[in-house]
Amino acid sequence: MTATPADRSGSPRRYVRPDHGMDRRLNALVRWLTAHGVSLLGSRVLTVPGRRSGQPRSTPVNLLRLDGHGYLVSPRGHTEWVRNVRAAGGEAELRLGRRTERVVLTEVPVAERPAVLRVYLRRWGWEVGRFVEGLTPDATDAELSDAAPGFPVFRVTPAA
Repeated sequence: MTATPADRSGSPRRYVRPDHGMDRRLNALVRWLTAHGVSLLGSRVLTVPGRRSGQPRSTPVNLLRLDGHGYLVSPRGHTEWVRNVRAAGGEAELRLGRRTERVVLTEVPVAERPAVLRVYLRRWGWEVGRFVEGLTPDATDAELSDAAPGFPVFRVTPAA
C-alpha cells in the first residue's frame, strides 16, 4: 500500500512501503556506512527482535536530539520496525560503528508528536520528503496535529 493524501490525515494504519529498487539499495548503503562508523547526520542502525521470528532485524534510522532527549521518528508510518519495537516492549539496540547502546524506546503520545515532527522535518525533510505526503517544517500546527497519528515517534532512553 502506498500512502495517499487521506492517509496523511492521521491514519494509525499509515504505512509507506519501500519500493524494491532504490529505497532498498539506499537503506543497505546507509546501514553499511553506519555499521562501519560513518553517521549520516545522526544515522544509527536500529536492531530489534522480529515480532514473529524473534531473530534480530536491523534498519537504519535517524536519531534526533531535541531538548536533551533522543527521538526516533518513522516517516513511513507504522513500518515493520515500529511493529517490532512495540512487540519487543520497546527494548532495542542502536549502533554506530562498534558502539552499541541498549535502549528503551517509549512511544510518544500523539499530542506531543507535532513539535518533534517539525524539528525532524527541518533536519531530514530533504531525505524523507517523498514519504511524508507534502508535510514540511512550515506546516501549520493543525496540519502536524492531524498527521501525527500516522507518524510514530519514540523517545530513546538508555536501558537500565
